[in-house]
Amino acid sequence: MSAPAEWFRDWFGDAYISLYPHRDEEEAESGVRLFLDDATVGPGTRVLDLACGAGRHLERLRGRGYEATSMDLSATLLAEARLRPGVSGAIVRGDMRALPFADGCFGALVNFFTSFGYFLTADEDLQVVGEIRRVLQPGAPFIMDYLNAPWVIDRLEPETVSEINGQRVRQVRWVEGGQGFKRIEILGKGAETEVFHERVRLYDPGSLAEILGERGLVVESRFGGYDGAPFHSGSPRLILRGRAS
Repeated sequence: MSAPAEWFRDWFGDAYISLYPHRDEEEAESGVRLFLDDATVGPGTRVLDLACGAGRHLERLRGRGYEATSMDLSATLLAEARLRPGVSGAIVRGDMRALPFADGCFGALVNFFTSFGYFLTADEDLQVVGEIRRVLQPGAPFIMDYLNAPWVIDRLEPETVSEINGQRVRQVRWVEGGQGFKRIEILGKGAETEVFHERVRLYDPGSLAEILGERGLVVESRFGGYDGAPFHSGSPRLILRGRAS
């Protein structure tokens, strides 16, 4: 089994929304608060919400007075984001490998909910990191919310079958070639089954921070969750906060 090279073009659409219609709003509030706790940038700062999804974080940043712009590749998720209050004119569709923004035009950047490592090759991930640095001003704060790869691998469930929002879903998970894969089967009546995929490159905590640093994104703090607890080997998440050099 494998996954299409650009699996995300199919998955983050209507099926994704139907299975996960209400992501945790409180979690989004905690993520934004964690970023702003030590961001040293105030209202009016241009902030890029990269891979914004349905706009949970964008709404909160705009509500605090930041000139936040969000970008995502999924037209479906962006349509959901546009339904949120106060985000009019702040949403852009684009590919994070080639950000449609001028050099140094943002004073801060957020990247939440494991929206990194999706591409077929590691070079494409490096391209994303380079683009992030390009659009940030020197000294601009950033936060990258990723997973703790060793923790995920250690607790991987090869297969689960469950009912999510009234739909029977089979999920098959495996690790191969330094990437984590998931095959999502939405089981319909009779022979009707929709199949989607996920693939994330599994960077260990040290190598991810090194990759960022080599491209001018200096990591200053590591957290294991949105509550601001320090990162350790048993943390489910790896949240990196730092600044552009």
